[in-house]
Amino acid sequence: MQSIFDAITEWLKGLLVEGIMGNLGGLFTGVNEQVGEIAAQVGMTPAAWNAGVFSMIRQLSETVILPIAGLVLTFVMTYELIQMLIDHNNLHNFDTWIFFKWIFKTFIAVMILSNTFNIVMAVFDVSQQVIHQSAGLIQGSTAVTPEVLNDMQTQLEAMELGPLLGIFLQSFFVQFTMTALNIVIFVIVYGRMIEIYLMTSLAPIPFATSVSREAGHMGQNYFKSLFAVGFQGMLIMVCMAIYAVLVQSIATDGDMMNAIWTCVGYTVLLCFVLFKTGSLSKSIFGAH
Repeated sequence: MQSIFDAITEWLKGLLVEGIMGNLGGLFTGVNEQVGEIAAQVGMTPAAWNAGVFSMIRQLSETVILPIAGLVLTFVMTYELIQMLIDHNNLHNFDTWIFFKWIFKTFIAVMILSNTFNIVMAVFDVSQQVIHQSAGLIQGSTAVTPEVLNDMQTQLEAMELGPLLGIFLQSFFVQFTMTALNIVIFVIVYGRMIEIYLMTSLAPIPFATSVSREAGHMGQNYFKSLFAVGFQGMLIMVCMAIYAVLVQSIATDGDMMNAIWTCVGYTVLLCFVLFKTGSLSKSIFGAH
């Protein structure tokens, strides 16, 4: 009779070990794949992310926003000319070079406004290149080796039925938290790209004020915001890299119960930090 119970126990232990390895093994090995998927998303330019949406945003900007930006530029440069004349004692100290200066500033403003999309895309091309380079380094350093998974399985096989059942149930909770994490990452990554599209659609208006002494801060802040939202992808990649390395260190620990709950804690921390990447990036570039 005892041999029958032992056989059933060993059979149950085998099932539990397979189930735990299926859950945790998929978790640890999937971290590297998840980093790669995020790198592919955050490293895309607006044109490559969704060509249809980008085409619509570009048409909207060029047909609706650009004429408005032209009116804004006309007002701004007229105001600039008046200010130049007033600054020289209301034309009592009149110099012809004032008009050459104004014509040059107007020419620069028109060129900037005419190449708004090229400038905006150049900013995102720079951030995309940085993200792609960092993604290659991150993916190459966070892979969990098969030896680590084999060590995990050896430790599990040495456990009794009770602890194995507890770890098996907790592994399902870890899978749930990973699903929640995927939703959070989806919201942050896709929300960032939608924010990029919204900023791109209105780009001509702040660019029209970039050469003004009075309203130039509007264009400067917009340019800072472009860099901030572009390099937010880099911060997201850094967060995922730190998370992947931490999870990798968990997989090499001896205490399986502690490893699972530590992983849950790291997951919650990652969600919080990902939400902070936007404000952190803006503070770094001085945008508001």
